[in-house]
Amino acid sequence: MFPARLTNHPDTAPLAVAAFLLAGALGCGLIVPAVFWTALAASVITGIGFLAFLHPTAFCVAWLLVTGMSLEMTFADVVGDEMFQPIIAITKGIGIALAIICALRFGPRLDPFNPVWAYLAMLAIGLIHGLHPGLTPAESVRSFVGSAAPFAFCFCRLPRNWPHAMIRAVAWCPPVAIAASVPLAMAGIRPLFVDSGGARLGGLGHPAFLAGVCLAAIYACLILLYRHGRRRDLLLMALNFVFLLLTGARAPLAYAVAVTGLGLMTIRSAVFPLHRRLLLILAGAVAAPVMLLFAGDLSDIRLFNVVTNYAGDLSGRGLLWPAFEAASAQSPWFGWGIGAGNAVIPPDGPIARTLHTWAAHNEYLRMEVEGGQIGRTAFIGLFAAWVIIHTRVLRPSDRRIMRLAFVAFACHALTDNVLISTPACVLFALATAVFAGARLALPDSAPKG
Repeated sequence: MFPARLTNHPDTAPLAVAAFLLAGALGCGLIVPAVFWTALAASVITGIGFLAFLHPTAFCVAWLLVTGMSLEMTFADVVGDEMFQPIIAITKGIGIALAIICALRFGPRLDPFNPVWAYLAMLAIGLIHGLHPGLTPAESVRSFVGSAAPFAFCFCRLPRNWPHAMIRAVAWCPPVAIAASVPLAMAGIRPLFVDSGGARLGGLGHPAFLAGVCLAAIYACLILLYRHGRRRDLLLMALNFVFLLLTGARAPLAYAVAVTGLGLMTIRSAVFPLHRRLLLILAGAVAAPVMLLFAGDLSDIRLFNVVTNYAGDLSGRGLLWPAFEAASAQSPWFGWGIGAGNAVIPPDGPIARTLHTWAAHNEYLRMEVEGGQIGRTAFIGLFAAWVIIHTRVLRPSDRRIMRLAFVAFACHALTDNVLISTPACVLFALATAVFAGARLALPDSAPKG
């Protein structure tokens, strides 16, 4: 779609473009000195965009690894809470920009059953019907963009090396995030573990966010294990399970164990034979009672503290849900527009100050507030059709793993923010990569890059 001379000479093109942009910035500085730094920043951003155009897969992998770190938490701790939302917006915005670059270079594609269409309908209905009193049209549009961001790569054609590189990147997200957090912990800037009903591994982000990334990474490892049967993928999956255990997140651990256990018991593979799968299942069956036996001695760790002390509602959902149920009851059919879920509980109110969150921790309830019964039904219907249609063309092991993963995702949505948090970008990047890999396996169906 662009001149061949730009893409056929990747060694000289960046130097020529960098020289041109630098000359332009210097020229602006000479003519209007006050705009020099603005022109220089614009030149740097343009240069990075050009490099991303030449090497889209590498930039997508780098973006995914950074997204898996949940840097918004680190910036909020170091700079201030006012940076939390801007960092999320920047992270998602870069993902959208990379998807646009892929569409420009390789071409767009239509994804007719993508859940984004339900978001778009909910946005339109909210603007027509009326928004929540605490929500402006600009905020609703901004929330729509953020909600659609995890699905951005579904609307562009992708190069052949993209799917496998992104699946591998998802599998490595938790170890990279933990490795990146070690220097900050050693410098005393941000600890590896936070205290929340016991010690919880958080890395550079929140333990719940890291748990969501670990969950996607375990699915990615399972896919790679069934594709190649390599021991290193098995070891990586075990490492991700350890990280997930240390986050103290109960629901993600339960869903990871369920998907992995059912997958190992029911999915056949020539490269991952039955006797190896049985050994893993037996090892897990032995490890569970051993961990319970020592739970009392490990009560400083949050998950074992829950086991030994029978902790109940540690996330405060009993305080959050009544407000969302009341808001939904006031507009049951059409809801209050995309983004209303962020306006139900005041960010500076007592509940938000106590729980440090104002999100619903229930995606079905949040969608009912934002889209009513009509919007929620449309979203669930499109989402189910999207998963079924895309998975039916996958290889048998991929198909069953992804369907198990999305059944777990549907259950997980009852108690967590699995659609709007940054870990959703990691999970849906995995899904997009798996779905795209099946399309690109067809003859003459993929661009090179």
